[in-house]
Amino acid sequence: MRRQIIQTDQAPQAIGTYSQAVRVGDTVYLSGQIPLVPATMELVVGDMEAQIRRVFDNLQAVARAAGGGLADVVKLNVFLTDLAHFPLVNQVMADYFAEPYPARAALGVAALPKGAQVEMDAVLVLED
Repeated sequence: MRRQIIQTDQAPQAIGTYSQAVRVGDTVYLSGQIPLVPATMELVVGDMEAQIRRVFDNLQAVARAAGGGLADVVKLNVFLTDLAHFPLVNQVMADYFAEPYPARAALGVAALPKGAQVEMDAVLVLED
């Protein structure tokens, strides 16, 4: 099966040896996004809510570049340096997703790239 590399300047450029997303058939695998502002490649200024929203905005930009959107997400992984922020993730997520919600995992981690407090990756399935 053919792989298609997804890339957009509407989301942060890869900061390592990976692609923003890879499409294989109808499935798109989105790499982890941290709250980087695409234009500056710096962490978004603001509180934890601002970081979470920036991550969802980045994921949305990559999903759109792949020909879909957040409504096409079937699996979402959330990585937090402090699980006390999990209720806030739920609150903000409701602004970006509607029922039926995707499957999801949330994990507490010791650290994330560039000192971010949140990172998320996702899997999309696109309909023809």
